[in-house]
Amino acid sequence: MARKVSKNVAKARALVEQRPYSLQDAIPVLQQAKFAKFDETVDLTLRLGVDTRHADQMVRGTVVLPHGLGGKSKVVAVIASGENLRAAEAAGAEFVGGEDLVEKIQKESWTGFDALIATPDMMRSVGKLGKVLGPRGLMPNPKTGTVTTDVASAIAEIKAGKVEFRADKTSLVHVPVGKLSFTPEKIAENALSVISAVVKAKPSAAKGKYVKRIVLSSTMGPGVELEAATAEAAGKA
Repeated sequence: MARKVSKNVAKARALVEQRPYSLQDAIPVLQQAKFAKFDETVDLTLRLGVDTRHADQMVRGTVVLPHGLGGKSKVVAVIASGENLRAAEAAGAEFVGGEDLVEKIQKESWTGFDALIATPDMMRSVGKLGKVLGPRGLMPNPKTGTVTTDVASAIAEIKAGKVEFRADKTSLVHVPVGKLSFTPEKIAENALSVISAVVKAKPSAAKGKYVKRIVLSSTMGPGVELEAATAEAAGKA
């Protein structure tokens, strides 16, 4: 039995033609289709031609969005020692600690933060937190810049709108690129930054067409498919 959709959803979907759009044309359509009473997040979804069951085809990385994500600044926790503790506090981290913070996360399964940064010397202790942090995608990783001795720069990037992308087991990459209230230009620049970063992260083991499909959507709104040329243009940028 087909699931019944609300009048608002049906009306929003009716605004989207069943064809690929240029990025510049897709954003106004999404904004026109808005019916929710809150400022929705704009999401970018890319279907990639990779098999993430193979380690050499995993796609992962980070990108700093030129215009941030909008909304509240991310809450950052830092596990460090010595001078790095003071540097983290000065840089604006909400939670800073060493073994005491490791213990709190481990014993209480506490994850009251959006990002966790750790210095290399603390990773032996942080490694014990895999069961708590792993499922939530919060485990520090050198590849995403969250294991570093330069904690101040790492905090600044996260606060400025640094986002992580990773292909899931269905080879999809989901990344937020701003709010629906952003100007079309800001959404477009954020989206192109993400697409460019994903294109540059193409594994050498990936064969055939790499970016198979790109869809722009909002929290409650319809999905709008983007033209294949969007990925090609972003890759050359």
